[in-house]
Amino acid sequence: MYHPGVHALRIRTHWNLDTGPFLSPRIVSSSYEGPWFRSSQALSTATETVAAHFWSGNEACVEGALTAGCRFFAGYPITPANEISELLSARLPRVGGLFMQMEDELASIGAVMGASWAGRKAMTATSGPGFSLMQETIGWGFMTETPCVVVDVQRAGPGTGQATKSAQGDFMQARWGTHGDYAAVVLSPNSAQEMFDLTIRAFNLSERYRTPVVLLADETIAHVREQVAIPNLDTIEIVGRKHPGRGETRFFGAEEAAPMPSVGEGFNVAVTASTHDETGMRSTQGAAIHRRMIGALNAKINSHVHDIVDTECFNLESCDVGIVSFGCTSRSVYEAADRALAAGVKVGYLRLKTLWPFPENEVSRLAQSARRIVVPEMNLGQLSREVERVAGRRVVGLNKIGGGELITPEEILKVILRAN
Repeated sequence: MYHPGVHALRIRTHWNLDTGPFLSPRIVSSSYEGPWFRSSQALSTATETVAAHFWSGNEACVEGALTAGCRFFAGYPITPANEISELLSARLPRVGGLFMQMEDELASIGAVMGASWAGRKAMTATSGPGFSLMQETIGWGFMTETPCVVVDVQRAGPGTGQATKSAQGDFMQARWGTHGDYAAVVLSPNSAQEMFDLTIRAFNLSERYRTPVVLLADETIAHVREQVAIPNLDTIEIVGRKHPGRGETRFFGAEEAAPMPSVGEGFNVAVTASTHDETGMRSTQGAAIHRRMIGALNAKINSHVHDIVDTECFNLESCDVGIVSFGCTSRSVYEAADRALAAGVKVGYLRLKTLWPFPENEVSRLAQSARRIVVPEMNLGQLSREVERVAGRRVVGLNKIGGGELITPEEILKVILRAN
């Protein structure tokens, strides 16, 4: 049986009974107390990095969630996200949180919504089949403006598919999975480090804008094991939700996110996914309130695109061939780009850390410079269609599905050289 605390490579292993037996080996660089460790061996004082851990992506996600203030998790076992729930079942009780294994994903996402309205930062983790089951309640979360984080560790589908094999087929589902008009926020890590960093950012965006946020990982990133640098806790931004003052009655429909009361605080508020006004009262017949509320629901995200969208860019303004990628595939792009540059090809790349809202400005910048755009992805062209929409022309797709086979640097390089 896999045990997250037992690794083939051990680097100055320190165990801490206060934080649980699942804690990973780590290199400690200064004395520090935080939610993930307590230690006293100093290696360096010349950096803000407090510790360097040898973590898998799923382990880093757990520690990022705890650092962000997550104190509730509900989930149902599913590959390849299981390490997240396994670790949190041990870690949450030790920091005053609550872990619940539910009977299925429908119950899991419902419990997460309830915990959020009880005042807790809450999350769940799943994969494609479970993510599909959660969609109706995620829509409930959009309509009721309920902050929460949903981690989707992608695997090959549709259906049961190949449970242990990596894929990137949930790109569109993460945006359009539930019905109606809403604006989704979806983040995409490409390393164990970003599983830590972007989990924190997912909670921050969720709390700031009062909305569900999806962390769209994949099996490769979830199980890759590499160094994760942890900065001083004082340097990490942690965002909490806005709380109402005494006498406030308007808790919905504000373009800057309305204050959110918690159940039991004495505010008389109805929480319903039916169309409702700013006080929460249902209004299911006329058009005016529906238009106003759905308009505000979308505006609070769309008016802050510049604050939400995050990308990694290289040589966008002076390339002949541009590459757009995300997740595990983007790791192959780095080597392919280096080798293309060495071969004399003017290449640039855009790596999407935010998938939705879609980074239209950055794609437009690339399209203005690049004669050809290459889009490698482990699906049959979901990202390609968005890039084509923004760029206004066809792109060169490089697609691979099944068996968990990654797109290699050599495969990307061949397409770059043909496109040049």
